[in-house]
Amino acid sequence: MKAKKIQSIIVLMVVIAMTFSISGCEGSKQPEDSGDESPSSEEPQNQENAEGPFDGKTLAVCLGSEPETLDPAFNATVDGSTMLVHLFSGLAKWNQTDSGVLEIVPDCAEALVEGTENDDGTVTYTYTLKEGLKWSDGQPVKAEDFVFAWQRASNASSNATFRYMFDVIDGYSSTDPESKLNVKAVDDRTLEVVLSSVCTYWDELLAFPAYFPIRENVASNKNWFTHPTSYVCNGPFVMSGWEHGTKITLEKNPNYHDAGNVTIDKLECYLTGDSGEMVEKYKEGQWLMIDDVPTQELRNLKDQFPEELVIKGQIGTYYLTWNVNNNLLPGSSSLKGAEAEAANAEIRKAVGLLFDRNYIADQIGQAGQVPASSFVAMGITEPDGSEFYKNANKKAGNSYLGYFDVTPNAVENNIISAVETLKKYYTYNESDGAFENFPELKYLYNTSEGHKAIGEYIQSSLAGFGISMTLEEQEWPRYLENRKAGNYSVARNFWLADYNDPISFLEMWTSNSGNNDAQFGRGNHEGVAAYSLDLTDLGYDTKVENGAWKDTYDVLISRIKHEPDKTKRYELMHRAEDFLMDTGCITPVYFNTDVYMLNRGIDGFFSNPLGYKYFMHTKPQA
Repeated sequence: MKAKKIQSIIVLMVVIAMTFSISGCEGSKQPEDSGDESPSSEEPQNQENAEGPFDGKTLAVCLGSEPETLDPAFNATVDGSTMLVHLFSGLAKWNQTDSGVLEIVPDCAEALVEGTENDDGTVTYTYTLKEGLKWSDGQPVKAEDFVFAWQRASNASSNATFRYMFDVIDGYSSTDPESKLNVKAVDDRTLEVVLSSVCTYWDELLAFPAYFPIRENVASNKNWFTHPTSYVCNGPFVMSGWEHGTKITLEKNPNYHDAGNVTIDKLECYLTGDSGEMVEKYKEGQWLMIDDVPTQELRNLKDQFPEELVIKGQIGTYYLTWNVNNNLLPGSSSLKGAEAEAANAEIRKAVGLLFDRNYIADQIGQAGQVPASSFVAMGITEPDGSEFYKNANKKAGNSYLGYFDVTPNAVENNIISAVETLKKYYTYNESDGAFENFPELKYLYNTSEGHKAIGEYIQSSLAGFGISMTLEEQEWPRYLENRKAGNYSVARNFWLADYNDPISFLEMWTSNSGNNDAQFGRGNHEGVAAYSLDLTDLGYDTKVENGAWKDTYDVLISRIKHEPDKTKRYELMHRAEDFLMDTGCITPVYFNTDVYMLNRGIDGFFSNPLGYKYFMHTKPQA
């Protein structure tokens, strides 16, 4: 059986994990609401709950609050993806070897085959499904189920969250609902797919939830994914219960092709976004893994649970998204169209310099987060092995990395520069150092003590300059709905790599992307001709002046997706990040870490660089 090892991403993850583990264990001053409390003097807990509660049959965990959806085509969250990798089986899956190496291996496919390059530059892959594959209701899994699922998830009319991830397949269209992917079922066990060009991360896509199969007659019930009785899947577990807002219960699927290696009978996924409740239930031994902890308790938890509080490197960026359609200019401004957008971009970038990322990372995050001055996360590599973020905006010739200086000594100069920029647009009272006519901002975030603390700090920082920002906390599903709909001015956001390629962070901002929360190319912004793109120096005939988003950024991403030359492709991706950062709609805060607690009596658990947690091979520690 052929395994595709993700070596480049794993090497970087080891380095990042070492860095974060060291910095994450340093004692740092707590946020203001913790006062000057000294570190806990409690002894590390002996924890009967650490040794005794896991019987090897039922595992109780908490990944987060009620998932927005458990339809693989529409899920957009990490906790939802964790559930989906337990419920479905794609052509490929993530696996961890006995030595701890992460790899992509065949799942429903007999092998992860090499593609055949065609004369026109397209690449054909032909997969044979394993014999005897079954759905949870006993019906056979067929190649046609993959064809249906991929056509459904990629269709322009579907509004599926990750439909843009299918644009590597020949025939994809982001606008034409009549278009069809070049994928077919040769017979019940043979699937043929044609890519538009070479795709270096193709095997990783095959393990991504959006690529999981769905049977057509199941999906004909538009609510099939909302209740256990209609939830038909083909993975290690089946859904046996869903108490909305309380718990989702998964039980071992006897029809799964690798059921013999699934070590637990039941996985109980409790639902809450309250990290305080998570820690309480963990300490009581009721939940044996929790995927969040309150930031104000991190220091004490490090002392009390030194073997169970896990801080790992993660290829992700915590950032703020600005709604591009939210006008920040004062009512007296006469600027319109492209001039107004240029001014708004300058304002957004200036406001993003009015707070200290080091304070957020060190005093609020307290888990080894690294202040970010670019969007593509640390850990994503270039063809030469260097990290993409270290080369961001390199042509500017700055002495610092990225698009602005995030070193502690730069905060004062950043603020001075930002204030001078904002004076161009707003009335500034020199006596109290505050702007008098900056429009009120609304900051959207989902329920979490950590997100709240960051929001309150930014709110306080901006208030010092006369900028009023109200905080609006919402439960996870409503927050996602409003963020996607653009019902906000500024929103908390976070993105984890879907694969080890910068395009994972860049393709989501095209006009028709399901993850384009900034609303680029939508609403009023659709008609704003404010952007230019010149790729003639790279041999393209692309040169656009004063074009719309769809004529520039969308075209740039398309060029990246179809460029076989690695040097050109990475140069194009750096230009795409330049393009994105110049809008000011993306305000990086820090490069993230993954913080969770795992009972020390559990063996066989692993997580991947995307943040997914895997429980199917867990067992009591010997």
